[in-house]
Amino acid sequence: MAAAAVALMLGSTSPAALGQGIAGPYLAANQADSRDDFDAAAIYYDRTLEALPENPVLLNNALIANIAAGRMDRALELAGPLQEVEPDSQLAALVQLAEALAAEDYSTSLAITRDERFGLNPLFGSLVQGWALVGQGDFNGGAEVFRSMAGNETMEAYGQMAEALALAFAGDFASAATILDGDERGPLHLDRLSIVTHVVALAQSDRRGDALALVNDLIAGGMDDAQIEGLRDRLESGEDLPYDQIGSAADGAAGVFGIMAGALGREQAVRQALVYSRLALRIRPDFDEMRALTGDLLSGAGEYDLAVDAYSRIQPASPWFVTAEIGRAEALARAERTDEATEVLSALARGNPGNQMVQTALGDMLRVNEQFARAADAYTAAIDLIEVENPAQWRLFYVRGIAYERTDRWPEAEADFRRALELNPEQPQVLNYLGYSLVELRRNLEEAEAMIRRAVEQRPQDGYITDSLGWVLYRLGRYEEAVAPMERAVELLPVDPIINDHLGDVLWMVDRKREAEFQWRRALSFEPEPEDAERIRRKLDRGLDAVLAEEEASLGGGMAPTAQGN
Repeated sequence: MAAAAVALMLGSTSPAALGQGIAGPYLAANQADSRDDFDAAAIYYDRTLEALPENPVLLNNALIANIAAGRMDRALELAGPLQEVEPDSQLAALVQLAEALAAEDYSTSLAITRDERFGLNPLFGSLVQGWALVGQGDFNGGAEVFRSMAGNETMEAYGQMAEALALAFAGDFASAATILDGDERGPLHLDRLSIVTHVVALAQSDRRGDALALVNDLIAGGMDDAQIEGLRDRLESGEDLPYDQIGSAADGAAGVFGIMAGALGREQAVRQALVYSRLALRIRPDFDEMRALTGDLLSGAGEYDLAVDAYSRIQPASPWFVTAEIGRAEALARAERTDEATEVLSALARGNPGNQMVQTALGDMLRVNEQFARAADAYTAAIDLIEVENPAQWRLFYVRGIAYERTDRWPEAEADFRRALELNPEQPQVLNYLGYSLVELRRNLEEAEAMIRRAVEQRPQDGYITDSLGWVLYRLGRYEEAVAPMERAVELLPVDPIINDHLGDVLWMVDRKREAEFQWRRALSFEPEPEDAERIRRKLDRGLDAVLAEEEASLGGGMAPTAQGN
């Protein structure tokens, strides 16, 4: 049956070919492909091609898998045969275009971009065509292509940016700076390359004051990485700023592949984005921005080993190193290599003590792994770097508050939660966490209810926040009112053990005891924490009233019966 299925999918195939074992590798390739295991898919597609070397579907799939896995030499081997059996293959054309650009064969590159058979994206095709003309020494022809890009704002903006980059590459910094100055809408800053080019072009065209002002604005806006700070330091010291962002027309064309990779990545078209990012790196191996994006794409697809490899190739001197190391740590964590992930970020934090993003990433990693005391220290290091507070910083105080709360440092936790609300008064996560914590502490219950209601108004589909509302009403003894929000919370999060347990408690208090026992059994089926599971079993054995009475007695009668609970 497997052989017959393969024959149907691949067209007429001789029994002899199928008998040689094509079904197994093909099905394995499909399975690997479906789970985004690009390396395995590439290997199995290659084995299938041994039997069917001219099948266009196999060739296309194999080509994509090999590119995604970074097996670029093999991809080039496959592009030729694919184009032979499918002359209008856009994928084969892209591979051959990248190979021509890598060799600075601009005549071949130009021919591919002008061949209408391939149906290249108009923005992509025009930009690469312009750079190919620049590579041939025809700067005027390239500029004309860039200027002719029209039809919508995106085409026009990228055409203008490409012209500015080409002018900077040619040494006409004054003209490049004028274009990148933009208009009443602001500077023409579409990506990091255009920003850095603008700074250098200003400095090179005797506008160092404008260059320094731009850099200071960038730093004030949060773009305070090593590269930008280095530009500021060199401007302040009077050093020259050479333009080394684009060393050849091929570098400019690689950037166009990068533009497509970024756009496709934002649309969650991971495979297509990987094709463009890998080909950009084929053209320009030192293109660290693309290496970082490739790591992001692979990590998002669950290809953690390939992602770690991509990130690891970015060297410490690169402006993308910090971003890559954070990405590498996240990929390691997703691969359940937690200790390695934590060490990556710990080392990065030691080497970058003044980088708030790094300290925050370390705090997040430690908090997720329940190392709350260390997380609090990392968040404190990040908070200590704040020079001017702004509303966006609410999160730092919020997450440090969580770390404090989980290490029984409630006064510090409450202070951080309230500071977060000063910065962002209606932030639903903070309102819910602080409100729920006050409920658990049986303090300021009316204030807690008001906070949680404000959170519910903003996030009515959030099961956890809805559960908090039901639970505060339970704590206030308003059991009938608590039923509706608690039932709604279970609808929103039907397999959460705590929420099901909470609903059971509420139902018990309104004398719906059989239903309460049903909810507690459901809660047990969803594998709650051991101590929660033990308490649920006690409620099933003796009833909630008896459990509350036991807990009150164990505390010396100092707590009202409803103060206990999960």
